[in-house]
Amino acid sequence: MKLGSGAADCVSLRRHGEHRVENAHAARNTLLRVLRGETLSGRNNPVFVALDTPDPGHALQLAGLLAPHVGGFKVGLEFLTATGPEGLRRIVDLGRPVFADVKFHDIPNTVAGASRALAAQRVAYFNIHASGGAAMMRAARDAIEGTNPRPKLLAVTILTSLDQADLQALGLQGTARERVVRLAVPAKSCGLDGVVCSAEEIEAVREACGPDFLIVTPGIRPEGAALADQRRVKTPTEALRAGADILVIGRPITGARDPAEAARAIAREIGLLI
Repeated sequence: MKLGSGAADCVSLRRHGEHRVENAHAARNTLLRVLRGETLSGRNNPVFVALDTPDPGHALQLAGLLAPHVGGFKVGLEFLTATGPEGLRRIVDLGRPVFADVKFHDIPNTVAGASRALAAQRVAYFNIHASGGAAMMRAARDAIEGTNPRPKLLAVTILTSLDQADLQALGLQGTARERVVRLAVPAKSCGLDGVVCSAEEIEAVREACGPDFLIVTPGIRPEGAALADQRRVKTPTEALRAGADILVIGRPITGARDPAEAARAIAREIGLLI
């Protein structure tokens, strides 16, 4: 039966309202998981500290200092290029979940091989660019299926260092939020476990992809912290309220005079400590 325009509008409004309710429930559940020690990272702290340094000794020193105060570690290209698989193994051996921020983006066969090799390093999470396309994303997913334990595979959407002017300069149409959702939806369809996106897009991704899709959010800055090269940022509390599962925080912790106290302060801010 064909609906009249008024009835169709009512259905559309009702569905929109249902999405908003689901989104609010997802954000509330994230906060409850944090307070109960049941975050999706499997730890009682959603903060992953970014060990962005080429010095393995310094990275291990920071990791040892911060391990009691964070939920896991993020290692990126700077660290991995300088230290290789051995450096990564030393961080993994500390026993905290490790997110390898490698952002693979190549032809499907190459990304599949790289994903298989990285999964063997026992990382808990790693990422590939959603803009690599469906074939590349499926190839990465299939390559790690036999890994035990299998790492969570995340799709990079739009880098948090880019703002609207940057996107326009690159010839990319639409807002950052629209483009992030446009990349997140096919990532879910390809069987990926979640996405990496800024805090400004969390609610839109949650509405489009549902409550069980992981959202990892970098560019988190505690109140009063310098933005540096980040553009689309929010505080830890704001990001969790929006529905983020994991918060990646680097320089506000690692660049602090007392990194352990900086991590504790963030834990207090999000209600993990009193």
